[in-house]
Amino acid sequence: MEENKATRKLRVCVATCNRADYSKLAPIMFGIKANPDEFELEVVVLGSHLIDDYGNTFRMIEQDDFDIGSKLHTIVRGEDEAAMVESVGLALVKLPDVLHRLRPDILVVHGDRFDALALATAAALMNIRILHLEGGEVSGTIDDSIRHAISKLAHYHACCTRTAEQHLIAMCEDHTRILLAGCPSYDKLLAAHHRDDYMDIIRNWLGDNVKEHDYIVALQHPVTTDIKNSIKIYELMLDALISFNKKTLILFPNIDAGSKEMVRVMRKKGVEQHPNFRAVKHVPFEQFIQLVCHAGAMIGNSSCGVREAGAFGTPVINLGSRQTGRETGENVLHVRDADTQNKIYHALELQFGKRYPCSKIYGDGNAVPRILKFLQTIDLDEPLQKTFCFPPVKEWDISQDIDHILETQSALAVDLGGTNLRVAIISMRGKIVKKYTQANPKTYETRMELILKMCTEAVIDAVHLNCRILGVGIGGGIIQHNELIHGSTFCAAELGHIMVSLDGPECMCGSRGCIEAYASGMALQKEAKRLHDEELLEVEGMVDLKKAESVSAIHLINAARLGNHKAEAVLRTAGMALGVGIINILHMVNPSLVILSGVLAAHYQAPVQQVIGQRALTSAQSIQVLTSDLEEPALLGAASMVLDYTTRRIY
Repeated sequence: MEENKATRKLRVCVATCNRADYSKLAPIMFGIKANPDEFELEVVVLGSHLIDDYGNTFRMIEQDDFDIGSKLHTIVRGEDEAAMVESVGLALVKLPDVLHRLRPDILVVHGDRFDALALATAAALMNIRILHLEGGEVSGTIDDSIRHAISKLAHYHACCTRTAEQHLIAMCEDHTRILLAGCPSYDKLLAAHHRDDYMDIIRNWLGDNVKEHDYIVALQHPVTTDIKNSIKIYELMLDALISFNKKTLILFPNIDAGSKEMVRVMRKKGVEQHPNFRAVKHVPFEQFIQLVCHAGAMIGNSSCGVREAGAFGTPVINLGSRQTGRETGENVLHVRDADTQNKIYHALELQFGKRYPCSKIYGDGNAVPRILKFLQTIDLDEPLQKTFCFPPVKEWDISQDIDHILETQSALAVDLGGTNLRVAIISMRGKIVKKYTQANPKTYETRMELILKMCTEAVIDAVHLNCRILGVGIGGGIIQHNELIHGSTFCAAELGHIMVSLDGPECMCGSRGCIEAYASGMALQKEAKRLHDEELLEVEGMVDLKKAESVSAIHLINAARLGNHKAEAVLRTAGMALGVGIINILHMVNPSLVILSGVLAAHYQAPVQQVIGQRALTSAQSIQVLTSDLEEPALLGAASMVLDYTTRRIY
């Protein structure tokens, strides 16, 4: 039994749908046929190969001495979107019988055509392994969607470029089943690059008077997602080619929706009778290689222009969006918005007759040996069900967990006030679940110790309140584009420590002249106590301060309201300091609004607005100063830093 397993040939079915994919599949078919001890080849032909209007290109497969096991007429004529869908359906109806009869070990499918999608779908549903050629590439049209869909159905991949390989890996395909092979057609075109009879081929297709590098190859296909525009581009291309007045070999478009309208445009302009044009339905690939290699330029939107032509350094004008996203060499000039004849004509002037360095982006001529070796490594005893290499995720979905649903996502907010320290548990909706307040200690060490103690208490309470703490937020300040500016260490907007005087009062931060040293509640309390000690605070109508527990900023404000000139002077200086500090902010970040919060906000609003009007630059003088109506704006601002960052922002 082991001996039978060792000598068993791999039955490979190669399915080809059109002239373009055959140029990529033929080298592999020749390689398989040349190794009869290893492989058994079956050939299935379908699609436009079997249509007279497209050259009956199945004959070239027969001329290459391949036995065609099945010919499937799968094209529903109409050349519109509905016909493409019906063609896929017809192929799906006919393919099961063929695949059941052939029973291949593996089906080789190429590219991004709708016929290939039908092949991959049928094989996947019939548990036949699939090798997809040229997956992972990007071109910018519906072909991308079809190509990626085939890649998801395929079990193995032979791609052409490193970028395509990375795309497949990003699509969660198993990297051990991806072969970076290069394009099989490059094996043939690089080997046949220099043929002695190339001028005979050129004259056979374009006439005896044509010279090397003095003719154009044109090949434009419809873009099925934008048929109207692609027909317009085709018409403009023909007008530009007629005006350019060079011998041109123009190939009929493929069978996609919109091709019939393109052919009508070509015939309306008399291209088939024009002395400079030769319009053909098909050119054998070996001869087409020579025509592209020695052309003065190639124009259109065929993948051949951005792929094979680069191997020869042939100048290319790529029109429209059909190849957007393809990797290209420097020989390709893109005219993506080909909206005028003059733009296309100018591109022809720039490119015609140039030669560029040969590019090997899509292959080095050794793709077929790599693919054959890859086929030999396929273990038919491996499970047929393919697996996808998704990025790591949690083992369970937290959104479906009842505890997560019932809990409240929250933040711990900390407000380091001059008089009090405050900590609050704040929910995602901005609701203060629980608040903690303690008098602010005098020293830094005891202050930090108290903050940690209050936060610890809040975290313990959060568990009982069914609140999940996402983080701790301290402070806040500048909002730009509806978001808080956090800074590199989440300490941005220490606005209270903007210096407004070089020799002002000492601040708790250790410096002098900070806004906080003039205008904070603690600073005003300090000034109130000084006036009280000097018996300069009390005025008629004030509450007897001797009966009060301690002198506060409120006493200073009340004294000023009752006409105490000393208290008024202190508040005037504080308002001036705050106003000057805010002016500095206005000049730096130019905000649209200033919002003051806290118990002193209402008192400072008018003085700050006045200072801005007197001292700010003209561009900032009209900025309005408002007071916050929020219950606890400082705590809410601090919480928003956490809730904003953990639930929405991406860094």
